[in-house]
Amino acid sequence: MNANRSSRCLALLAMLVAGVGHGGEVGVAGIPDVFEDPLGAMPSPMLERIHLPGDEASVVCPTGEVGASLSGPLSLADAIDHALCRNPQIRSAWAVIRTQAAAVGEARAAYLPTLSGSSSWLENRVRYHDSQVPEGRNKGQTMYGALSWRLLDFGARDANRASANRLLEAALSSRDAAVQRMLTQVVQAYFDTVAAEALHEARTESRRIAAETVVVTERKEQRRAASLNDVLQARSALAKAELAERRARGERNKAMAVLVNVLNLPPGSTPVLANGDEPSAPEARESLASWLAETSARHPGIQAARRQLEAARAKVEAVRSEGLPAIDWTTNFYRNGYPNQGLQATKSDTTTWGVTLSIPFFEGFSRTYKIRGAEARVEQSVAELADTERQIMAEVVKAHADAEAALGNLSSSGALLEAAHAAMASSERRYAKGAADVVELLNQQGALAEARQERVRREAEWRSARFRLMASAGVLGRMIAVGLAFEHR
Repeated sequence: MNANRSSRCLALLAMLVAGVGHGGEVGVAGIPDVFEDPLGAMPSPMLERIHLPGDEASVVCPTGEVGASLSGPLSLADAIDHALCRNPQIRSAWAVIRTQAAAVGEARAAYLPTLSGSSSWLENRVRYHDSQVPEGRNKGQTMYGALSWRLLDFGARDANRASANRLLEAALSSRDAAVQRMLTQVVQAYFDTVAAEALHEARTESRRIAAETVVVTERKEQRRAASLNDVLQARSALAKAELAERRARGERNKAMAVLVNVLNLPPGSTPVLANGDEPSAPEARESLASWLAETSARHPGIQAARRQLEAARAKVEAVRSEGLPAIDWTTNFYRNGYPNQGLQATKSDTTTWGVTLSIPFFEGFSRTYKIRGAEARVEQSVAELADTERQIMAEVVKAHADAEAALGNLSSSGALLEAAHAAMASSERRYAKGAADVVELLNQQGALAEARQERVRREAEWRSARFRLMASAGVLGRMIAVGLAFEHR
């Protein structure tokens, strides 16, 4: 009963002391659990839910079997949810967060006292070689308890705690960066599949037109209004269209396999993609300078590198402070002897207490090399931050240029497709009236097929460029992706 009461008192003391210095730190959520997380170091379960930029609510993972929610058309939002909830890299990143949160708990525990104790049941038996001296025998119990509390140091504990907090923030930012990468992969694979299906549909339509041309040409040949050479050319065009359709079907199947792999669905799954409106150009476009400023301020990869640098700097202070004096308060209790000694003949209780001043005069120069190593780690973190910023900024610049070019190509492809439709309709009317030969008609069919293919490619290029730009800037979210993908004209 007394031991249980003592443990409760120590847990309450731990909560009070831990609450003094970590208010507002990452991972503290409400009242800590005195049994599972007495110092409130572990991150809130709410942080496990993925919050994406621009989204009001977190991603809610579906329950049940993997393919249970794939009975209907697979929208982009559903694809994002499936990938983020079942991706092993995201789960691994959350495990890293919990590991670093445990390190935060260890840093906070340094402010609390430590209590240890032991108890032994001993029997001393002394036998003398002189038979005239009687044998001595003594039975009893020894107990030992010690309490130690560091009262003062020169910033080592504060620096260790600050370093642990920054590393936890870095782990959270790294998880966000992994989410951005995964989101980019999902969106890219989804619209690659959409583009492959659209290209297959375009090839199927070209094959249908070529088949109708063969029928019309054969009828005209039967009426002697067309030559056998015209029929052969029409059949040759149909064979080419069928070959192009088969190739497009293969590309569609390959794109579907990549999407299934990215979504972590069972192999062989063939989800039906939801139909959406064609993408439209935005009314206003931000400048490259705005994108770079947004990237520098919000990109999780850059934020993680900055937190790593702050943690490395705090570690230098911690290593330097550990070589300075410290003051500890200690209390010891001994019953019937001392640890690793025999049992006393008479019962006794001994209590000691005092204040200890520890001064590390000489450590064999190990402290010097520890400080040098910590300072080198700071230099490495500075270089890693600069390299991370350089790579991310370069990606943003390239993605911005690609988006600008893709926007112009999208407009040109639309004009080309309209012109090809008009030319095809004119050739069909001219051929029906005998004013044009089959060569002209087949040429227009080929031009229309190329225009459709170009339109599909430019639409996919525009979507991909926009998503890459937002993902490179670290601001791509679930609803942002859906809104950009299917915004109405």
